[in-house]
Amino acid sequence: MASNKPTAPQTQSVATVPEDLVSMGYISGAFGIRGGINVVADTEHPDSLLDYKTWWIGRDGQWRAYTLVEAAVQPKKLSVTLAGVDDRDKAFALKGCQVAVPRSLMPQAGADEYYWADLVGLAVVNAQGEHLGVVEKLFETGANDVIVAKDGDVERLLPFVGHVVLKVDLAARIITVDWGLDY
Repeated sequence: MASNKPTAPQTQSVATVPEDLVSMGYISGAFGIRGGINVVADTEHPDSLLDYKTWWIGRDGQWRAYTLVEAAVQPKKLSVTLAGVDDRDKAFALKGCQVAVPRSLMPQAGADEYYWADLVGLAVVNAQGEHLGVVEKLFETGANDVIVAKDGDVERLLPFVGHVVLKVDLAARIITVDWGLDY
């Protein structure tokens, strides 16, 4: 049975997809009639995503490379034109897809700086050695970033600030915090 919904983009061979892709945002929708897309960047500075000329776009582990043609920074998003996306239907088919770049192309993080992607999956323990959960995700608020640590059905929100986050050990995959089990 035919569907009126646009189809998802076809993917390239699995062998050509970089193994170290890091999601840097998502496509929130189409704009215009010539295939423009709106991108919400999950980066400290949204325009830093424009440093990468090739974006990997996909969902559910299916990725395809697109070349960045043109972009403009808007107050809460990027307006982007990609090679091969030349009409509204093709752009709309990308809505909800993640935008990723290879980790190996990203600049080295500075001292006491971390990419969120590197923190996801780390164990969170307090100074007393009690397990608070595993980092599921992070998000930004107006005041500070927040760690979402899940331990079974328990979800804890911890501010990612110096007096709470005591140590991040990427090699050991542990974040040590000044936070109680009952907070």
